Amino acid sequence: MKLVWFVPADALEVTRTAVFDAGAGRIGEYERCSWYTAGTGTFLGGEGTEPAVGESGSEEHVPELRVETVVPGEALADVVAALRAAHPYEEPAFDLYPLLDA
Repeated sequence: MKLVWFVPADALEVTRTAVFDAGAGRIGEYERCSWYTAGTGTFLGGEGTEPAVGESGSEEHVPELRVETVVPGEALADVVAALRAAHPYEEPAFDLYPLLDA
């Protein structure tokens, strides 16, 4: 699988380390493999939310990094749990994509 998540720059290393320690980021004999680039995340927290950035009820535009890495199927649940635990956001945004064996 390919895991993609969005994170503020100051939480990049803690989230990368968490997913790598849980089994992600291995390609052949290489470890801690990932790719990231900068962008802008947007969100509007509803009533009862406690955003880590900005305030509930106000649309926010936040500089973030998009981070990608590979995850073996058997480690998927542990990796996602590690990402959620290490991420500073109340609801971290992430995507999972199946990879084809070509």
